[in-house]
Amino acid sequence: MKLNRILLKLSGESLMGDQHYGIDPRRLSQYCADIATTASMGIQIAIVIGGGNIFRGLQGAAKGMDRVQGDYMGMLATLINSMALQAELEKQGMKTLLLGGLEVKPIATPMCRRDAIEALEAGKIVIISGGTGNPFFTTDSASALRGVEIMADALLKGTRVDGVYTADPEKDPAATRYDKLSFDEAYSKNLKIMDLTAFALCKENNLPILVFDINTPGNLPKLIKGDIKGTVVS
Repeated sequence: MKLNRILLKLSGESLMGDQHYGIDPRRLSQYCADIATTASMGIQIAIVIGGGNIFRGLQGAAKGMDRVQGDYMGMLATLINSMALQAELEKQGMKTLLLGGLEVKPIATPMCRRDAIEALEAGKIVIISGGTGNPFFTTDSASALRGVEIMADALLKGTRVDGVYTADPEKDPAATRYDKLSFDEAYSKNLKIMDLTAFALCKENNLPILVFDINTPGNLPKLIKGDIKGTVVS
């Protein structure tokens, strides 16, 4: 698969590293080093990151908090993570643009498709925070939406394992990895790759999902070059 412009989806929890909360500076530095290396290869990169290392709306709702209020708190958590990515990327010499599903002056300007594409074509890394800007939507859905908006070649979902498996490989040693799946196969097999809204957006707009291990240093540029494989859902 030839990739020129990608939407990279990162989970907030992954930024915790070995911690129980917050942002691990070493994990943040590793992610940004891989992103910077990939950008230096001429790849246009947009990023959506979750906020689960700080707050999840669903967790708040489970404890009796108003779901809408909790979801907005979760969106602000994604903004904190996005700001951390921006700071580390710029520390490593990259130019960035931080956009948001929520407008938070003077930190993030509203998401605008034209601004995002213009920045990507100028060589900037575009970070899109705040989810979709609406409650009841996950950052999976936001990454699918933003990937479609910017006309990405693929949505790359970074995980702790090297693709999609028949079962959880961390719990079932007999689990085997899929190289390729159709959207229909993934749905019929109930493989929880992304939530259904995100999945439907990708399927309807022919946006392939590439699931890979982001936690091993160097994997993102290796994936782009074809040196390692993940699972392609298309």
